[in-house]
Amino acid sequence: MAKPRYKSARKTDRSSRASSSRRGSNTPDVKRTTGAEVDTKKSAEQTIPPRRRYRGERLKETSGLILESPASADYALLDSGNGEKLERYGSLVIRRPEGQAIWQPALTAAEWQKADAVFTGDTDEEGQGRWQYPRADLPETWPLSFDGLNYLGRFTSFRHTGVFPEQAAHWHTLQKAIGSAERPVRMLNLFGYTGLASLVAARAGAEVTHVDASKRAIGWARENQQVAGLEGKPIRWICDDAVKFCAREERRGNSYDVILLDPPAYGRGPKGEVWQLFTHLPHMLDLVRSLQSQNPLMTVLTSYAIRASHFAIHEIMQEVFTGMDGRIESGELILRHETGGRALSTSMFSRYVSPECVL
Repeated sequence: MAKPRYKSARKTDRSSRASSSRRGSNTPDVKRTTGAEVDTKKSAEQTIPPRRRYRGERLKETSGLILESPASADYALLDSGNGEKLERYGSLVIRRPEGQAIWQPALTAAEWQKADAVFTGDTDEEGQGRWQYPRADLPETWPLSFDGLNYLGRFTSFRHTGVFPEQAAHWHTLQKAIGSAERPVRMLNLFGYTGLASLVAARAGAEVTHVDASKRAIGWARENQQVAGLEGKPIRWICDDAVKFCAREERRGNSYDVILLDPPAYGRGPKGEVWQLFTHLPHMLDLVRSLQSQNPLMTVLTSYAIRASHFAIHEIMQEVFTGMDGRIESGELILRHETGGRALSTSMFSRYVSPECVL
């Protein structure tokens, strides 16, 4: 499926996770940040507003839902094991760390050694390192596409590539929901990273507001907009703290039909600002609830905080959307080996879906 950014403890640099930038050069990388600024001189309890209470019936629900992004010409998970994964991005084969791959690889060592790019260094999700190119020198960026939408892959010093391919499952859903709405749709993309979800939504006909706390990530997103040929689409690129932006939107009385949010598990900003998913997400979701339009389509939360169960974000979404008409669906995003069989879980998700929304 990648804020100075917050140094998040997950893959973002999403993200949508976010992350980063260059392939071992001296150019500063962008790590995914949360966009939530907290005065570290105060405790979290002092800085987070009291929770809101919601009345109504519990929504219809589905848990344990598995969304799989199949292999395509531009991406395939070739193999995984021994703490690594072997992937194909377009014509390039990439080898990088993957903590959840605790099994043995299915392919031979010789197949793994055919990788065009290998990430070396810190194996932590946000650890810095560098890319090695065993076969030939490679440029920093290379062309990729999702469902005919062109964008750029990018080598970054935080092992990311500017895209999280498992999010394709959400992008397909997003396109269908917007295209079938038969009315104007406004979408808010929080922690938007390199903008692929924003571009998918804009191409499908939505008016998009994209928020990310990193100027560099916003720059990447604008670059992807040009590569995709979507310069004329209505996208507002906002470089801002996501929590503060949502609070201002609430005061202004603005609302959205679709909201995406993909916050990191942990982040620290350039001035010591701290974001902790389990501490600050509930307040963030209170704000998201208040930004729902009169006829919302869907709200999608993705979390790469693997130590949590998807039931944790399922229940907070149930609480926040209590009393609304619709349902909550939660589970995991997975990638399956191109040859079938073994699946790799990449993240959890929970989404509110209105009765109107066609998936």
